[in-house]
Amino acid sequence: MPTDLSPTARALRAMEILQARPGVTAGELAACLGVTERAARRYVGILREAGIPVESARGPYGGYRLGRGTRLPPVAFTEPEALGLVMAVLDGQPTAADVGDLVGAALGKVIRALPESVGRQAAALREYASAAPDRFSARPDPATTSALVAAIADRRRVVVAYRSESGNEWEAEVDPWAVVVRHGRWYLLCYSHRADAVRTYRVDRVRQVQRSTHAFEPPDGLDPVAALEENLGTGWEFATRVVFDAPLTEVAPWIRPPMGRLERSGNGCVLVGSTSNPAMYAQEWLPAVPFPFRVEGGPELRAAVATLASRLAAALAGLPTDEVTPGPGA
Repeated sequence: MPTDLSPTARALRAMEILQARPGVTAGELAACLGVTERAARRYVGILREAGIPVESARGPYGGYRLGRGTRLPPVAFTEPEALGLVMAVLDGQPTAADVGDLVGAALGKVIRALPESVGRQAAALREYASAAPDRFSARPDPATTSALVAAIADRRRVVVAYRSESGNEWEAEVDPWAVVVRHGRWYLLCYSHRADAVRTYRVDRVRQVQRSTHAFEPPDGLDPVAALEENLGTGWEFATRVVFDAPLTEVAPWIRPPMGRLERSGNGCVLVGSTSNPAMYAQEWLPAVPFPFRVEGGPELRAAVATLASRLAAALAGLPTDEVTPGPGA
């Protein structure tokens, strides 16, 4: 915490801590404020003198807490907090630099509500910092995301209407375990009763959420991020099977979770999974793996690899793409 804050500013900061952490001890409050315990108690005294009821209890489970009915002032940010917030918003959603953007409009309201000394720096950062958009990111509908998060918090099953990247649509009754943000994309980690398996759905492709009356319990010790990574490459429309002529330990560092599950096979290994976009799998993911491989399935991935091979062959031969015929297996 800055060392040049006035006693009033520290007292207000103490009130924020009491609001966020009811039951905080004098030692914990002192650590948060960067002062001694004696000074922390003095700031509590300042709050009480200002008419703010601060209750205290002694003993191992004691501490300070704000009294019931306490009217708190508007949220106050320090300059580092305000700048950190603007940076996080721009990093997560580059379009927030535009005042016409939904998040940009909300960010503008926050900046305008800041004290002039803090808001001036935050406004300058927003105006003069530029963020390159991530072409792989996808922003889901806030209402859809809110409905899913509410169901997760209440542990209520939902029926989701989903549209895949290939255009297929279906409905599935699921237990929504968690919403996970990964590389600019929002995913719903859930147990699908339709598939009788764990599934990961892109939230931006969820068309509708209908809450059920059925309750559910998430798995004990669930790690949402780890579970998402493990299941990203399963449950999609088109099966994939790729055999590598190299040991699993050498190939594994090059395999991204959405590509599937890597298993030992003789002296090499085999990658088994599924995808909703065979063209991306063939054009972006497989060429990045620097080991010999052969695509055994499925037919959609084999066709995508054959198309890519034809394009590359045409580039080397100097022929128009439409003059090169895909090889067998396409």
